[in-house]
Amino acid sequence: MLFDLFKAIVLGVLEGLTEFLPVSSTGHLLLANRLFGPDPGREAFWNTFAVLIQFGAILALLSIYAVRIWQLALGFFHSAVERRFVFGVLLAFLPAAVVGAVAHDFIKTVLFNLWIICVTLIVGGAVLLWIDRLDLKPRYDDVVKYTMPMYLVIGLAQIISMIPGVSRSGTTIVSGMLLGADRRSSAEFSFWLAMPTMLGAFVWDMYKSRDQLNFDNSVIVAVGFAVSFISAWIVVKTFLGYVQRHGFALFGWWRIAVGAVGLALLVLTR
Repeated sequence: MLFDLFKAIVLGVLEGLTEFLPVSSTGHLLLANRLFGPDPGREAFWNTFAVLIQFGAILALLSIYAVRIWQLALGFFHSAVERRFVFGVLLAFLPAAVVGAVAHDFIKTVLFNLWIICVTLIVGGAVLLWIDRLDLKPRYDDVVKYTMPMYLVIGLAQIISMIPGVSRSGTTIVSGMLLGADRRSSAEFSFWLAMPTMLGAFVWDMYKSRDQLNFDNSVIVAVGFAVSFISAWIVVKTFLGYVQRHGFALFGWWRIAVGAVGLALLVLTR
């Protein structure tokens, strides 16, 4: 029981800290599970656990943006600007939603491979370092001012993040910056796009895991959920200010280091 609680805390912290950073939460969770080792007979529980604690991170994001979401809901009927932004977020959400629904089983059974994850972590880290050093001339500093084609292209780019280790927020940020957004607004749009994307993925995964749900390990799930919520709340509150001042180099080097260590462990333990 104590080991399970320790594992729940570690996985909850990883989920909360990495879900909204451009480092791939899925990649970190799968690598952490490999380090914890096999848990015969309980693989189904830990798979369901990973889905449930994701809702803690989603709830943290929604709680921080609750007032703005309410303003958007009210403004949708009175403001063309806010109505256009809502449609823009939905337009960006649709490509990944369609591909995710169609390719869900393929992604889970084929792409959830630790070798793929480690390589994509390293490649994604190199991309972050590259984008951080480009002499870009941002034209947009507010997510509501993006063009509709821009929303769509960012949404199409998000499809790439279905490969574990790529990072949903990373693809959103990089594509946004290449299309003319500044660091802060591209990072903020990754939050907005996360809302329908993560909620949709959570509902779909819950549906797929419905036969595995039970309350036998409710304390472990509750601890993981709470830790995920708290750590995600801290990240969301601090991430925009950090990237505006310091950029993405830290996350790029972190990805490369984690990917390299992961590859070394895979080679040594195969």
